[in-house]
Amino acid sequence: MSLHVPPYPPPRYDGDAGEVSATLRRADTAPDYESWGVKYSYLASQQSTGGDFGLYRVDLAANAGGPGPHFHKAMSESFFVLSGRMRLHDGQDWVDGAAGDYLYVPPGGIHGFRNEADEPASILMLFTPGAPREYYFEGLAKLGDLTDDERLEFFIRNDNFFV
Repeated sequence: MSLHVPPYPPPRYDGDAGEVSATLRRADTAPDYESWGVKYSYLASQQSTGGDFGLYRVDLAANAGGPGPHFHKAMSESFFVLSGRMRLHDGQDWVDGAAGDYLYVPPGGIHGFRNEADEPASILMLFTPGAPREYYFEGLAKLGDLTDDERLEFFIRNDNFFV
């Protein structure tokens, strides 16, 4: 009996013995950036994955809020709720997300997320292909110092289009 396996992408490693190249980030590593009750851990960045993906852990304080409905043109975004409760916008409405829930958003898909609960929440955010999202996260704290035109340019350069 033959098992049908869909095709894999072409090989990107051409060696025969494998190599020592894995990286480990321990759970007790301090967040890479904190602002407005939100802690960002840059687990895998565009730079560290060669552009394949970006993976970020985002820990939100109670009632920390979050972005309203928006979309991206260059990347997909996935959310996996690790703990707490998150409000997730699925393109049509705000829905409650709990630990273990997953939301996939293809390029162009309207979405949003926020913590409106009286308890902290934690999510994993995956961007594919990888994008330099750490610049976006760190730039949010400076939005109040920008003119309206500069703010618009910031969002466009960071592939964020609010609806």
